[in-house]
Amino acid sequence: MYAKLRLIFDNFTLILISVVLAATLFPAQGDSAIFFTWLTRAAIVLLFFMHGAKLSRQAIIAGIMHWRLHLLVFAFTFIAFPLIGWLMSPVLTPLLGASLTLGVLYLCALPGTVQSAIAFTSIAKGNIPAAVCSASASSLVGIVATPVVLNLMIGTQAGTTGMGKAIMDISLQLLLPFILGHLSRPITAGFITKNSGWLRYVDQSSILLVVYTAFSASVVGGLWQTVPPQSLMALFVVCIVLLVIVLVLTTVLAKRLGFNREDEITIVFCASKKSLATGVPMAQVLFSSAMLGPVLLPVMIFHQIQLMACSILANRYAQRSVQPQTATISQ
Repeated sequence: MYAKLRLIFDNFTLILISVVLAATLFPAQGDSAIFFTWLTRAAIVLLFFMHGAKLSRQAIIAGIMHWRLHLLVFAFTFIAFPLIGWLMSPVLTPLLGASLTLGVLYLCALPGTVQSAIAFTSIAKGNIPAAVCSASASSLVGIVATPVVLNLMIGTQAGTTGMGKAIMDISLQLLLPFILGHLSRPITAGFITKNSGWLRYVDQSSILLVVYTAFSASVVGGLWQTVPPQSLMALFVVCIVLLVIVLVLTTVLAKRLGFNREDEITIVFCASKKSLATGVPMAQVLFSSAMLGPVLLPVMIFHQIQLMACSILANRYAQRSVQPQTATISQ
């Protein structure tokens, strides 16, 4: 049974589910909630400091060179994806409820992933340097673009902070640590590169801490009374539909615009991803504690679905790349 689960879920996803269960059964309350809130803020600062320290100046410069590819990825990430979610929202609200619909719109406004987009591009034999540049730039731009796009979709709703306050809070809690981390590269780059194996657990621990704190507050506020099982099932379907739409559109458009196979692969995997690593801490800044649980549910569900679907897709791309080579050798 465990072996079968491992084929579907990775270790981090299983731990993430366990943390949600722990927050449901043993939510942080009172003084412990205050402690976890401050600990979470410190973890977020550390998380974005490390993201800044990982991004090299060469990656930023190189990213400018392949501007058509990056423009298409950015257009899907911050325009097409949010537009699809916004157009679906009249159907989503009666289907999921207002809080989960807000979570879906937030998901659509998020930047792309870094690690998984690059990993899947590599497996599929795509343009890896372009994927590194595009994914890294998306993560950086998303710190500012996500609250702007979200504001355009929903305005200032209950449970969200105002636009001006959101940008100020994100600048202080996320962007400033990111910039300081990047400026620290002459000192920290060697250490981070040498210890990247275990430092990734710092990233994951920060996300798990934010998830526990967020779900604790939401559970205390009656999360599972307001999100029934049928809404969760519907949310799974919505996330699958969103991913399929974007995967099809990116594939078709990349071909129509004349990108080669390697660039097509990069566009598909960079433009279809939404970042859990950025989405979880950013939600902590943008939303009230009572709204965090419902808002993060779509992000976590979509994260797992995109990993499973893109893993299959990347392997199919890789097999197609090998087949022509095999045919040439046999001739």
